[in-house]
Amino acid sequence: MRIPFLILILISFNSCAQDSKYTLTVKVDNLRNSAGVVQFTLYNEEGSIPDEHFTHYYLQQKSTIKNQTARVVFNNLPKGNYAVNILHDENKDGKIDKGFILPKEGIGFSNFTSIGFRNKPSFKKAQFLLDTNKLVNVKIIYF
Repeated sequence: MRIPFLILILISFNSCAQDSKYTLTVKVDNLRNSAGVVQFTLYNEEGSIPDEHFTHYYLQQKSTIKNQTARVVFNNLPKGNYAVNILHDENKDGKIDKGFILPKEGIGFSNFTSIGFRNKPSFKKAQFLLDTNKLVNVKIIYF
C-alpha cells in the first residue's frame, strides 16, 4: 500500500515543479538622460522580433528613470525562452521615433551590445532561458 502513495507524491511533486513560476528583473543603466520613461517589452515567441510597432509582445511595462537607470520586474512567468526589448521613450509617446532611418531614441535587446545592418535583432539572437529567478541587464544603444 505504501508504493502507490509514494507514486502519488512523486506525481504531485513533478506537477508542482512543472507549474513553477519565476521572476525576471530587467535593468538598464547609462541612459543619456533621465527624461521620459523606459519601456520594457517582453517576448516569448519565435518570429516576434523585430516588432517596430509593439504588436507581438507577451508583456510590457514602463518605468521611470532615476539617475539614468531604470528597472522593472516581471512576476509569475512560466519556464521558457524570452527576449527583452527596451526603448528609452524620451517623449513618452510609446513608439520608436526615427530620423532618416535610425531611431532617435535609445533602444536595446537582451544579448545585444550593438545593432547594425549585419547584426539585426531577432528573437532567436535575443532569447534566453528563464528557469530560475533572473536579472537581465540590457545595454542601451543610441545612434
